[in-house]
Amino acid sequence: MSAATAPGSRPTAGRSVVRDLRRAARVAPALSRGVGLTAVLAVVGTAGHLLVPLTVQQLVDRVLAGGEVARAEVLVVAVGAVVAAVVAGLASWRAMFRLVRAAAEGLAELRTATFRHLHRRSVVESEGDRRGALVARVTSDVETITQFVEWGGVGILVGVAQVLLVFVVMVVLDPVLAGLVVAAALVYAVLLAVFQRVLGRAHDGVRARNAETLAAMGEVVAGLPVVRAYGAEERARARAAEALEAQFRAEFRVGRLGAALFSSAEVFAAAVTAGVVVVGVVTGAGGRLSPGTLVAFLFLVTLFIEPVQMLVEILDHAQSAGAGVRRILGVLDEPAALVEPARPVALPPGPLGVRLEAVDFAYPGGPPVLHDLDVTVAPGERVAVVGRTGSGKSTFVRLVTRLVDPSAGRVLVGDVPLRDVARDDLRRRVAYVPQDGFLFDTTVAANVAYAVPGVDRDRVRTAFDELGLGDWIDGLPDGLDTEVGERGRRLSAGERQLVALTRAWLVAPDLLILDEATSAVDAALEVRLRRAIERLTAGRTSLTVAHRLSTAEAAERVLVFADGRLVEDGAHAALLAAGGAYAALHADWAAGTGEGT
Repeated sequence: MSAATAPGSRPTAGRSVVRDLRRAARVAPALSRGVGLTAVLAVVGTAGHLLVPLTVQQLVDRVLAGGEVARAEVLVVAVGAVVAAVVAGLASWRAMFRLVRAAAEGLAELRTATFRHLHRRSVVESEGDRRGALVARVTSDVETITQFVEWGGVGILVGVAQVLLVFVVMVVLDPVLAGLVVAAALVYAVLLAVFQRVLGRAHDGVRARNAETLAAMGEVVAGLPVVRAYGAEERARARAAEALEAQFRAEFRVGRLGAALFSSAEVFAAAVTAGVVVVGVVTGAGGRLSPGTLVAFLFLVTLFIEPVQMLVEILDHAQSAGAGVRRILGVLDEPAALVEPARPVALPPGPLGVRLEAVDFAYPGGPPVLHDLDVTVAPGERVAVVGRTGSGKSTFVRLVTRLVDPSAGRVLVGDVPLRDVARDDLRRRVAYVPQDGFLFDTTVAANVAYAVPGVDRDRVRTAFDELGLGDWIDGLPDGLDTEVGERGRRLSAGERQLVALTRAWLVAPDLLILDEATSAVDAALEVRLRRAIERLTAGRTSLTVAHRLSTAEAAERVLVFADGRLVEDGAHAALLAAGGAYAALHADWAAGTGEGT
């Protein structure tokens, strides 16, 4: 599923930006916390801007009217203006500080909520989206909101307050000129309302293209070894260039629209100023308007137009922020597939049994891959799961670890339905080691300790020793402090598995799921892995997806899958003697023509 069509990325520019921000504030309450006091402070700070025109009016009409300068009166007016300006400046600073702090806290909450929701999605949903597009949700999309709230939020508060206060003073000074200014502003506002729809759709396109670019670039960088191995550098560059070009076109369109919007504000300012001058001079000639009032009114027109121009510029940022909000809310609106139980049931102590009852499963938009599956694994039993590619064995273990939920039927662990088990309880008791153990870009010790936060270094070292891997860890360049690189690339596939197995050992699970750990390693390292697996599985329930059937030979029981069904179930020797599906798989493997050879 591409970023352009993924849920949460569909263009919806017609929706109100304000409404979207309100929804975001419900997800992240810090965004709106204390906004009333912040608005009051902004109004007080804005009132200071009115001191200049009112002071000028008093000086022109009262102090200078007689032709002589009343120094004492000028001094009183000046000192009063300075004091009021200092108070207004402090209020503006405090309003900005409060708004920036609320933005930082609220957007951190929004990032966390989005990240948490992504982790409540099933593996199927996450695999349906490209990684770069998901990363864009919690990085660049939120960043657009951060820029708008921290800058545009202050501008909106100050601008709206200034426009309202200036309007009130205008009406008091001269209702006719005030009506002229407001009429022009209303016409301009109607035009802006129409224009913002076009601008909003353009910004939606930019956010979608940005996600596509991140996804494409991330994929090309991650696949660099394959690109070089097949001499596909030109194709990779062409793909990256295509994504960048699409993003450039979208951003260029937004830039043109933004420039047109800003230019319209300049035209509006010039037209309003000219209109006030003409009407003011004509009406002032009859004595209806004093010179001081006309001069003050021209100052007020400037103060009225400045925030309007600023609000026009903010509108461009607001549309970009609105596009980011819509994409984030689109993710949050998706129902979480793996819902936490309202009243969780604790798993019983000791080795955990597994039972699947009439289980069906189908991936979204695809045909069923498991059909009416009934199987029971006793506590402490060591079971191998085999079958050809696409037979359903990997889906089976995903269901047991609750990486996905069944379409029908139910999965029980320790006689407790998995839907009733809290996620934290499940992860403490059930460990899953995939075929290619994922490692984070840190040290070996930190990767192992990731499973048990706060575990001390000595316990990590002991875990390696208990699995018989102490000499291997001592042979690494920096021992436990060896840096593994991004995704563990500095270690071989087998070495990554050793770290992953030690991480699982540290958890001490009561149910262990292994996706064949020895399927892609050299013979020397395979011996270490097998010994580590034997120690890891001893005394606990284990399900091992076996690509090499030597693993099945050592298991107490073998489950054979074919076409999404459990077709055989029994011990290795009995299944060989039966001459069925398992015997055929084993014969192909032994002859070197089947999977795992």
